[in-house]
Amino acid sequence: MPLTRPARVAAVALASAIALPAFAHTGADAGLHHGFAAGFMHPLTGLDHLAAMVAVGLWSALVARRGADLLWAPLGFVAMLLVGAAMGLAGVQLPAVEPMIAASLLVLGLLVLTQKRLPALAAATLVGVFAVFHGIAHGHELAGESDAALTLAGMVAATALLHVAGIGLGYALRHANRWVPRIAGAAVALLGAALLGGLA
Repeated sequence: MPLTRPARVAAVALASAIALPAFAHTGADAGLHHGFAAGFMHPLTGLDHLAAMVAVGLWSALVARRGADLLWAPLGFVAMLLVGAAMGLAGVQLPAVEPMIAASLLVLGLLVLTQKRLPALAAATLVGVFAVFHGIAHGHELAGESDAALTLAGMVAATALLHVAGIGLGYALRHANRWVPRIAGAAVALLGAALLGGLA
């Protein structure tokens, strides 16, 4: 079945995102170091964060049966990202932060690949657990910064935008060739597996 124009645009956007270099957390802020703009740029330039946040929205759109279903996973991610960031700012240490971030890509990619539908609360809880680790990584980077709250606000705004972008991609792909979203999910899962392999 030929791809529709929105599906082709979505596929190109996903391929472009996957081709971005995998910046490390620290310093991947387009030359900015703190403030709202730096916080906003951070998730957009870190491939691990970008892929996870888009995947949350993509998965939500692909499996949603009604409008309210779209919100549970993205809101759970944003809420627990803030909790994790607050923990990081307070100096809380959790083990295996980077492996859990990589694992989030693997799991989210597999959810997109299989288009597995979970109960709303379970979906929010699952992504929320992973979001804590994304947030704590950000919080550790911002610890001691005088305008950490402003930088964090930028990160949250970009996170929400990436969720919305993922939802838009998901809706574009719902009526596309069924393999297009599965390929996107596989790409995210493979990125997570590669990052996990690099951390082993």
